[in-house]
Amino acid sequence: MDATLENTTQTTMGKVISKVPEVTAFFWIIKILSTTIGETAADFLNVNLNLGLTVTSVIMGISFLVVLAVQFKTKKYTPVVYWLTVALISVFGTLVTDNLSDNLHVPLQYSTILFTIVLGITFAVWYAKEKTLSIHSIFTPRREAFYWLTILFTFALGTASGDLMSEALGLGYLTTGIIVAVVIAIFAIGWRLGLNAVLSFWFIYIMTRPLGASIGDLLTQSPVNGGLGLGPSTITIGFLALIIFSVAYLALSHQDVVKDPLAEEGEDEQRSKGTFWQLSVVIGILLVLSVGGYFFREHQLQAQAAVTAAVNNAAGHPAPLGDLSKFTSITQAMLTAVNGNDWVTANARANDIEGAWDNAQAQLKPMNPIAWTHIDDAIDKVLREVRAVHPNQQTAQAALQQLQATLQSP
Repeated sequence: MDATLENTTQTTMGKVISKVPEVTAFFWIIKILSTTIGETAADFLNVNLNLGLTVTSVIMGISFLVVLAVQFKTKKYTPVVYWLTVALISVFGTLVTDNLSDNLHVPLQYSTILFTIVLGITFAVWYAKEKTLSIHSIFTPRREAFYWLTILFTFALGTASGDLMSEALGLGYLTTGIIVAVVIAIFAIGWRLGLNAVLSFWFIYIMTRPLGASIGDLLTQSPVNGGLGLGPSTITIGFLALIIFSVAYLALSHQDVVKDPLAEEGEDEQRSKGTFWQLSVVIGILLVLSVGGYFFREHQLQAQAAVTAAVNNAAGHPAPLGDLSKFTSITQAMLTAVNGNDWVTANARANDIEGAWDNAQAQLKPMNPIAWTHIDDAIDKVLREVRAVHPNQQTAQAALQQLQATLQSP
């Protein structure tokens, strides 16, 4: 170990101390629970507490940075601090993608590509500086900075790709979860059979984000929108309790402490022979499957849109997006609630129209992207008004009346 590295390494009585946990079954269990909370907690703060996306993002961003600063100041791996950082970075990473989609209207396709490129650059710079991507040897501030930056981008990428599959491509929460679970299983088996450990770890780590998000959506969304209707507050509290129990157990048992970071890094590097070729093959296969699958699904949606348009024309619904009576009905119910100052019901109906619109995106948008965007913008305005911390009856009524008009002639 050179002098510079030695001066910045966390040590106890001359022994190098890792700042992150060993990868055990508990690691993956808590990780998936944390990613699910990242989805449900963001929804709970944004929707149920009516904080709004911007306020929620600011609060969670500040909370994450404060806890991350504490994590950097710790001298060794501390389960409570580490996993609290993961939980908060999960929520914040989710909000980064949500802000791009909802506030800046960046398509999920572009977000997925953007975060893939940024994550690849982060890995390249990390390796160029440290000559390793081993997650067993995070014992210097610079390595830890790369580690947490990578994790942030994996959460943002996982959110974008998961939403792209479940919403934009219309696969739904269950199908998306199954596809992601199969990919994770393939990498896990490959890991056991000799696929590079570092390569396998980071690919699985990325994929657990859309898996957790799919689980969260499946559990919390209403049955009408393809979920089980358990609600974000119930799942957030329940999963948080499981995380606390697991972290408490690890803090007492020290089961996930990396015993010898330098030795494990050496083992990782020893097993890294041929990594370039493995990486090339894996990325090539994933690109072929993902890009091919994307365009195949897009072709399916375009064909379905053409059939739907023909059916609508024959049934006397020649509007750009066909029969939108379902959304008109929800909008009227929301307006009735707002007129009566019943904001609880208004928020419930807001959840209904948001979920129904997201689920219908894959079928409706290909029919007429311009008309779809007009309605999408009108729905976003309604959601902002109804979910405001201090909602204004008049502006909410105006937004709902505008949505009604847009639904009738988008």
